[in-house]
Amino acid sequence: MSGINKVILVGHLGKDPEVRHLDGGVSVASFPLATSESYNKDGRKVEQTEWHNIVMWRGLADVAAKYLQKGKLVYIEGKLRTRSFEDKTGIKKYTTEIVAENFTVLGRKSDFDNDNKQAVKTDDADSGFNPANDADDLPF
Repeated sequence: MSGINKVILVGHLGKDPEVRHLDGGVSVASFPLATSESYNKDGRKVEQTEWHNIVMWRGLADVAAKYLQKGKLVYIEGKLRTRSFEDKTGIKKYTTEIVAENFTVLGRKSDFDNDNKQAVKTDDADSGFNPANDADDLPF
């Protein structure tokens, strides 16, 4: 039996993507993404913000570096990945990241130079940039 590992997030970038180039010219971009939800507690509205570590690879990383900046609202689809590493003192640490498979920059049409939302999809081998036709055809 196989499982499903699928994450969908809509949030704002906490900072500009940090892009690194690994051996063999492989690009990787990472940035924090904030999602917020509101609820009522004792008659007052409370907002809770969650921070997610987003990682994008190869062509998708290159497109993210070009089109994403701190504060941008994005729709991201990907999968959860937990990995371990050793910190500077040799202690084993764990981190959970969202490995993005595609993203769409959201916002009003006036937010974009070309009056289109920007949709990007990729697989592990390659990626492309595909402007969508209408910023109002969101999947939710």
